[in-house]
Amino acid sequence: MKIAVLSPISWRTPPRHYGPWEQVASNIAEGLAGKGHEVTLFATADSITDCNLQSVCERPCEEDKSLDPKVWECLHIANIMEHSGEFDIIHNNFDFLPLTYSRLIKTPMLTTIHGFSSPKILPVYKKYNDCNFYASISNADRSPELSYLATVYNGIKVDEFTFSDEDNDYLLFFGRIHEDKGTYEAIQIAKKSGIKLIISGIIQDQKYYNERVEPFLSDDIVFIGHSGPGKRDELLGGARALLHPIGFEEPFGLSVAESMLCGTPVIAFNKGSMPELIVHEKSGFIVKSVDEAVEALKAVNTIDRRFCRSWAESNFSQEKMVNSYIQLYENIISR
Repeated sequence: MKIAVLSPISWRTPPRHYGPWEQVASNIAEGLAGKGHEVTLFATADSITDCNLQSVCERPCEEDKSLDPKVWECLHIANIMEHSGEFDIIHNNFDFLPLTYSRLIKTPMLTTIHGFSSPKILPVYKKYNDCNFYASISNADRSPELSYLATVYNGIKVDEFTFSDEDNDYLLFFGRIHEDKGTYEAIQIAKKSGIKLIISGIIQDQKYYNERVEPFLSDDIVFIGHSGPGKRDELLGGARALLHPIGFEEPFGLSVAESMLCGTPVIAFNKGSMPELIVHEKSGFIVKSVDEAVEALKAVNTIDRRFCRSWAESNFSQEKMVNSYIQLYENIISR
């Protein structure tokens, strides 16, 4: 098949540090190419890929603030649409805007909905549902107002994560520094447990960081900034547990699956897709509050780290994700 994979341009594909949509788009494209398909990746010009690379935007918009994101997003999406006739299918990982072109081209398009930034974007998805195909990344992140072809869990390159059968004496928070991700709650869990906490991630909300994170930093609550792939693997594998006390209905949560790949259990608040990602009391704990998380930590050593790894390998691998998408492409094209 000739497949076009459309990635966002907020960050490089794959990202240097943060960029979950770009990371998944990269894993899809590289996985497809590895299976012999002719893949063109539409992404920023500095992207790294074994596929054909098509780009109009030289640098990621989040890394070059001189760029107007709306302008370059329009040019980026127009570029793939102007080349649409060259492909058997387009795999859209760029949210709702590409859907507005879908009735103007003949090439079928599969859109992976990576989450809803707001209910206000639903009218676009609803308008083009009859001529497009949607995949969700978890059952929890489905809108009852839309029709979906399938749920395909995000897939991770398993070999990039090292299994560790032993943990060091620290907890880990790995993600955006933002109220949604629960950095403050993670700090409270660590303080009540008396266990060191390492915080790694980009500061997405500076005010939140200044007021809810920075005042608590100490020798036992350490913020190290964002971490690249090597450091991420080391941090995840060495942690006693990953704390994921989210404050929103998270569509997936790559760090949760990555942590389990390293053998590290996850303690997460019961929101969004967490019950789909974590097997309660086997690969981690699903809790409802800071106090419940503190209690769960007392039993974290009962978790079999090898089960965490095998569960993640079986459900959240790049191989499984890519095979699922190939089946969807064949289904769509046959129609």
